[in-house]
Amino acid sequence: MPHRGPFLFLIALLVIGGIGTAVYRHRAFAIPFSPDQAQTVWQVEARVQFAGDGSATNIFLTLPPDQTGFRIVESTRASSGFGYSPAYRDGQPQAHWSKREVLGEQSLFYKLEIVEDGDHVVPAIPPATRTVPSWREPYATASQHLLSMAMPISADGLSLAQQLIQIMSDERGDQNAALLMAEYQTATLLQNLLLAADVPARTVEILTLEDGRRRQDLKTYVEVFQDGSWHLFDPERGEVHERHNLLLWVTDAPSVLDVVGGRNSRVSFSMISAVRPALAVSQEQFGDFGFSLYSLPIAEQGFFKLIMLMPIGALVVVFMRIIVGLKTSGTFMPILIALAFLQTELVPGLVSFLLVVGTGLAIRTYLSELNLLLIARIAVLVLIVIGIITVFSVLSYRLGLIEGLNITFFPMIILAWTIERVSITWEENGPREVAVQVGGSLGVAVLAYLMMSVPLINHLAFNFPELHMVILAIILLLGRYTGYRVMELRRFAAFRSATNEPPAT
Repeated sequence: MPHRGPFLFLIALLVIGGIGTAVYRHRAFAIPFSPDQAQTVWQVEARVQFAGDGSATNIFLTLPPDQTGFRIVESTRASSGFGYSPAYRDGQPQAHWSKREVLGEQSLFYKLEIVEDGDHVVPAIPPATRTVPSWREPYATASQHLLSMAMPISADGLSLAQQLIQIMSDERGDQNAALLMAEYQTATLLQNLLLAADVPARTVEILTLEDGRRRQDLKTYVEVFQDGSWHLFDPERGEVHERHNLLLWVTDAPSVLDVVGGRNSRVSFSMISAVRPALAVSQEQFGDFGFSLYSLPIAEQGFFKLIMLMPIGALVVVFMRIIVGLKTSGTFMPILIALAFLQTELVPGLVSFLLVVGTGLAIRTYLSELNLLLIARIAVLVLIVIGIITVFSVLSYRLGLIEGLNITFFPMIILAWTIERVSITWEENGPREVAVQVGGSLGVAVLAYLMMSVPLINHLAFNFPELHMVILAIILLLGRYTGYRVMELRRFAAFRSATNEPPAT
């Protein structure tokens, strides 16, 4: 086989390029590979309340950082009379409201739509150098006592954190632990003890996602950095392994809420969840997915949803003709018939096709006696096909058969050429050959229709058009096939049966 090396390289390039691009777009834009894939969307509403004192006011609400195991789909805010601008502090995004004069009780709202996303995890960035806390007596002695108890029975930072939590939560109690916990919050105490032991640690604010909960507060947890990643600890229960319902809201750098020009400020959180199609969620966040068919107008998108299915039909035709050896009337006419079936449904489409072609053949028999030239004959057939479709459509509507109106989806020129080819085949090769070709065409068209009507194939063809490169590679491989076709194997049936007969005695 000449040029086999470059040919196989081209095939590999098409397959790798098609699949690689699809995987990249799946990861970059969260386009699902399945049309039935759904995601749980959490709507989290932060409610900021404060009392204005009549002066200029600035409100800063810290928002969840990027890559926290959740992906922010959409964010909205409600703040009547306030100006709004995004802000950043210590690497975390913030919502910034401002107003020249604020007096009395105020309420501001910020709503997030988030979905769980395993590709968005807490970045494994080593923590900055932290200042070792300075203890005053008697807390310095008490902290040294706790560390002296936990250090010998721990092996690393994680086990040290676990041992300290057990000591502080021991029901029998430890006087030193009780002294420290009376002075410090549990999470802050745990962080300071770990820092005193040269273990990188920080406090974080976590929101627990529970459907239908209202007026929830953030809870302070502790994160310990080890082996290139952060490990989350509940200061009362120990290490947290299941984080699917925990949203990291704030690290220990900025505060959750800062209000300048107001008093009695507070923030609370309410949340609900809903299951929505994953594709709709991704569209809401990314819009048209960059350079894709979604950037086209809606009407053109509907057109391309059919066009993108034609490579599937082409693959079916190539396989059935080259590998199976099925004869068809026209090379790719079954693809157009299959596209028409997608509009008409299968059974009404088959009935409509047979009626039009059968009626057209009857009229074509008379035209053959007129000895018309080919161009004129085809033009007459086009007019006849239009007349047949018009009559059938009117009769179907008058009889209440609405499905009959879908006959207009069949391509008229192709129907005219089909009638002409079938008529010529009848005259030259007889009705048996006509039955073989028409039956083969309808069989391939039905098979292509069944393939193109699969929801998964529809979804992949439109949302991942780069996968057509894989189909192209398969067609190129099939195009180099020179072996026996399946339909040709029957010619050897007689030879096989003869060789299996016992020899005559």
